Formats: sequence, C-alpha cells, structure tokens
Amino acid sequence: MDQDSHCTAERELFETVSTMTTFSTKSTSDEEQNQPKAEISCQARKENPEKDDPQDSSAFLNPNSSMTTKELQEYWKNEKRQCRQGKLLFEISSTRIVEHHLSKYVMYKIIILQTESFDSNKSVIERRYSDFEKLHRNLLEEFSEEMEDVTFPKKTLTGNFTEEIINERKLAFKDYLRLLYSMKCIRRSKKFIDFLTRPELREAYGCLRGGQYTKALEIFLEVIGLQERLTRGNPVSVVPTLCAIIVCYKDLENPATAFEYGEKALARLHMYTSHRYYIPLLETMISLAYELGKDFLSLQEKLEEWKRKKDPVRIFTLKELAVREYVQ
Repeated sequence: MDQDSHCTAERELFETVSTMTTFSTKSTSDEEQNQPKAEISCQARKENPEKDDPQDSSAFLNPNSSMTTKELQEYWKNEKRQCRQGKLLFEISSTRIVEHHLSKYVMYKIIILQTESFDSNKSVIERRYSDFEKLHRNLLEEFSEEMEDVTFPKKTLTGNFTEEIINERKLAFKDYLRLLYSMKCIRRSKKFIDFLTRPELREAYGCLRGGQYTKALEIFLEVIGLQERLTRGNPVSVVPTLCAIIVCYKDLENPATAFEYGEKALARLHMYTSHRYYIPLLETMISLAYELGKDFLSLQEKLEEWKRKKDPVRIFTLKELAVREYVQ
C-alpha cells in the first residue's frame, strides 16, 4: 500500500470511530431530553456540578478520559441505568397510635420502594407528625422558593386520632414525600436524607456502642440499601455505615462477610485516600485478609504508600471511629 492510500485508510478509520462516539453520546442525550425534568438527575449532575453538593461532583468519572468507543457506550449505559434505579416511590401502608406516659401520637409506617424492582429492595420506616413537621420547617429554611407551592397538613385542635383525620394525613404525607422527592435539590439534601435515615442510624450506633452487635447489624443492613439509593451520586457518604457493618461482623466472628463489606467500602474510597476512614479501613482489611489466608500485599503496599506521603498523625481504629458516630 502506498503512502497516500495508507493516509486515506487511517483518515477513514478515524472518521468512523468519531461518528460512532458522536452517535453514542447524541443518542443518550436525545433520550434524556424526552424525560421529565425531575428525573434527569444523573446527567444534570455532570453538567452542573457546582449547583449540587461538591462532594457529589467529584464522584463521577470523566467520560472523555481516554475511553474507547465501546467503553464510552458502556459508561453511558451504566449512567442511564443508575438514573432509572434512583427513582423511589413512597407508600404509607398503616398507622398505629402510641401512648407513652402523658403523650399520645400517631406513627405512620412508610414503605419506600425502588421502581423497576422487586419487594426485596423496599425499606420500611416509621415517623410521627412532629417528625414531618420538623422536616418541613428545616426545608423551608434552605429551600423557601422551591417549597412555595408545597402544602403541609396542619394540626387540628381536636380529632387528631379519628380514623378520618389519620387517613387524610396518610394520603397527604404520601403526596408530600412524592413531591419533595421529585425536586432534585431537595432529595439530595442532607435534611431530606437525614429524615429518612437518621433515627435508624442513631439507634444502630447506640446498639453498637452498647455491644449489641446483632441488633445493630440488623438495623445497619436495613438502612444501608436505602442510604445507597438516596445518595447514589455520592457513594462516599455510605462509607461510615459500611464500616460499622464491618465492625459488627468482625466482633460477631464472621471475618469473611466483614471482608466483603470492606471491599465495598474500599472501592468507594479509592479516590479519597484522605478520608478519615481510609487508613483504619486499610488496617482492618489487612488484619482480616491475614486471618482469612488471603493475599494482603497490595493492601499493605497502599498503607505504606500513604504513610510515606503523609505526616504521622494519630489514627483511630475502625471500631473507635464507628463508636464516635452519632454521639450527639
């Protein structure tokens, strides 16, 4: 083949790859433009990271970084799948009246379902009227404009415990949560996520500090799935819970499962080696790997590399860090 023919062939190959890449990116964009605005959370996150939590934006990979056409197509496919999986539905299935000393209130049982999934992905929590009221007040402080058209069921002087009022509030709270979740800025806010997860996490960490590892583990495993779905754009935020699960399994003498959760936690921290959990997690994983007869040299190398780069500082153990969570 002469030089001109060779150059022509190279140019045609380059144009073909460029066309494929452009088509891959354009097809995804066209599909997402047809979706409701509230549902396009993942793509909008990459385009406008400054409008959201700065921790979230750094968690995304750069789709233009030396990816082949096939890798780019796979990247967008995964992004679309994550957007679809991120949708949650809220149902209030039942209520119960609680009488405690001199107080009396209604607990609303909230079932949180992931769309396009089976019941195994559901989460169940309970909240009372005052919990919803506190959430509404907190959100108004930060999102007053977004909350202008959001109505909240008012208290009544009498009849709060009648079947009619309770059923009305069940429907009202269901619509309220659905509306809040439809607004990206609110569903990604710490105040909204705390409303759905903080009471259970506080209870779980309290059990952990009291040495009730079985009960703590049960709660952590229940809440971690919901946490992951709520914070899909910020995978690092679930690291403390993953590490608490590791501590529980380790103290319950189940090193194999502890190691599995440790791998999940390390995967989320591979770009965040300055995170307070990184070194305690590495040290725990080295210990677990040694106990299980696994290769721990790569983990040891990461630990030594970190020590060479950082000044010696006091490092808590993984368990010491876990028991300090949710103390206040």
